[in-house]
Amino acid sequence: MFLTDGEVTLRPIKLRDQRAWREVNRRNRDWLRPWEATIPPPPPGVAPPHRPTYRQMVRHLRAEAHAGRMLPFVVEYQGRLVGQLTVAGITWGSMCSGHVGYWVDQEVAGRGVIPTAVALAVDHCFRTVGLHRIEICIRPENIPSRRVVEKLGFREEGIRPRYLHIDGAWRDHAVFALTAEEAAEGLLNRWRREKPSTPGAPHK
Repeated sequence: MFLTDGEVTLRPIKLRDQRAWREVNRRNRDWLRPWEATIPPPPPGVAPPHRPTYRQMVRHLRAEAHAGRMLPFVVEYQGRLVGQLTVAGITWGSMCSGHVGYWVDQEVAGRGVIPTAVALAVDHCFRTVGLHRIEICIRPENIPSRRVVEKLGFREEGIRPRYLHIDGAWRDHAVFALTAEEAAEGLLNRWRREKPSTPGAPHK
């Protein structure tokens, strides 16, 4: 499954992406570290878990996808792997919801890559998968990520105190959400109206 708009493509993550994924991740270590999930210290007497290898990560993502709980994508820009986007925590029944997380290469930040990728993923979730609600949780200090949800018209719902273990500590997160009714026109259509129309103009 490929989701594409212009020079941005979402596709399932693969084992053979390892070299490109590692190169982008390594080059962006300092850029990503303040926003990256970490594992909290274990209880006394319990050995800390090992960080999964790339292959273990992909196998876990695939298993979750097969179980209908996750949609794991890589983000490509101009045919090159530049990041990752995952729709996780998918819940069915009376909720039909999921949450989106993402990261992107600093070299392409500000070019509208992630807003486009999020719009593609959300439209797919609402129109094809059948979800009703999508959440994105962001550290309040993460201004670039907050701009993404603001551009796309996500509604801010409040703060979840000490919600996730990020960069070595439990961090507060702002919650942004969107329901299918709020994006009836299509999130990609909404984003296209927001993008600068003049070639080379900076994105908001």
